[in-house]
Amino acid sequence: MRDVLLAALAAAGLVVAAHVPAQAVGVRHAFCLQGDEFPGLSNCTFDSYAQCRATASGRRLDCVANPYFAGVSNDPRATPYPYPHRQRIKPRPPQPNPFAPLPNLFEFEED
Repeated sequence: MRDVLLAALAAAGLVVAAHVPAQAVGVRHAFCLQGDEFPGLSNCTFDSYAQCRATASGRRLDCVANPYFAGVSNDPRATPYPYPHRQRIKPRPPQPNPFAPLPNLFEFEED
């Protein structure tokens, strides 16, 4: 009985894992490696062109702008998302400084 239960759980796990959608092309990084080792857009893990060129150095690889990049980049070589007014990934606002002094609410200034 225990073996049947374990086999059913394993089969259910395989069915659930088979129905998880895969992300075909990365949309989070601006640049991709392309060449003999990485055909197509298979290695899109670089945020800057310099990072990509450093990884491609000494190998038969090129750096290309990711046409599916959906973020915001300061690099002029990055392909912008075609709808700038509908950016899907917004830049985060700066985090507040946790060590900044709190304002004194009991101190009043007179004019």
